[in-house]
Amino acid sequence: MDYQKLISFELWGNSGESYFKALIILFALTVSFKIFQVIILKKLLKISRKTTTDIDDFLITLVKDIKPPFYFFISLYISLKFLTLAGIVENIINAIFIIVITYQAILILQGAIDYTVKKIIIKRSGEDGEEKENETISLIGKIFKISLWVIGVLLILSNLGVNVTSVVAGLGIGGIAVALAVQNILGDAFASFSIFIDKPFGVGDFIVSGKESGVVQKIGIKTTRLKTLQGEELVIANKDLTDSRIQNFKRMERRRVVLNLGVVYGTDAEKLKKIPALIKDIIGKIDSAEFDRAHFSRYDDSSLNYEIIYFVDSSEYEKYMDVQQEVNLGIYEKFSEEKIEFAYPTQTIFLNREN
Repeated sequence: MDYQKLISFELWGNSGESYFKALIILFALTVSFKIFQVIILKKLLKISRKTTTDIDDFLITLVKDIKPPFYFFISLYISLKFLTLAGIVENIINAIFIIVITYQAILILQGAIDYTVKKIIIKRSGEDGEEKENETISLIGKIFKISLWVIGVLLILSNLGVNVTSVVAGLGIGGIAVALAVQNILGDAFASFSIFIDKPFGVGDFIVSGKESGVVQKIGIKTTRLKTLQGEELVIANKDLTDSRIQNFKRMERRRVVLNLGVVYGTDAEKLKKIPALIKDIIGKIDSAEFDRAHFSRYDDSSLNYEIIYFVDSSEYEKYMDVQQEVNLGIYEKFSEEKIEFAYPTQTIFLNREN
């Protein structure tokens, strides 16, 4: 009899039976979520640690990081659906549900962004032996996170009945004003993204941009820092780099060398014929050097000129200079043996003596 009174009891438009069902569902869902958290997730985490990939570990950890209050709120929200609630109460609960779900979804997506950024940084560090452009990568991650929060807030406002179109329009006008105020900074930031995506150079590369040159030490959000051949640090705005032509010598597999030299007029014709073969023999004996051609190219004002082409099989400037020095010394020694004289600027004056 007491049971019948209990289930037939009414409060705020709901019978005792409805409240009892809601409580049973709340209890069942709370227990189920607890079992999922404590037992199932732990077992799944143990299994995932035995796999070769870490993606499953990350996904399980992401779900594991969801706090118990979230599960309780979901259980409460579902159980309340079995009750008849006043319009304003139901609207408040729905609004809270949207906020909680949106907040938790943003946290999960932020975790996914952090994981992706971390993997990119580790991959780039593994390829090149040192971290490269980590500041830019982290900034991109932060921009995505900020975008998530903006989208989340707009989504919540939209579901609460706020006219999102007018809000977005207002944000757009404000954004234009801010962009105009910091356009130089934004230009450098976007140039930094361009460098990151297009990869015209990286840390450790020797580059030449206009009249400036040096080894890239750091690629920042606004500037890139170079160490010049003289040893000082040179700071260049990223926009200046992307707006100019860049020569990247680090990515050059080998160097092409053009050597011009001249011998004096009056050199024996047989010796002139021997010079290309002599130079080919000199370059052929040098490691990291590859002979291409040597020709008697032209008659100059005070010399008979030869053009020699050879390659240095290295992108390193010091190695290139070592090979060039060895070639020059080899030619000098050989010409001394063969008694071939190098030309230097001279002028011969012929005097016509009249009797």
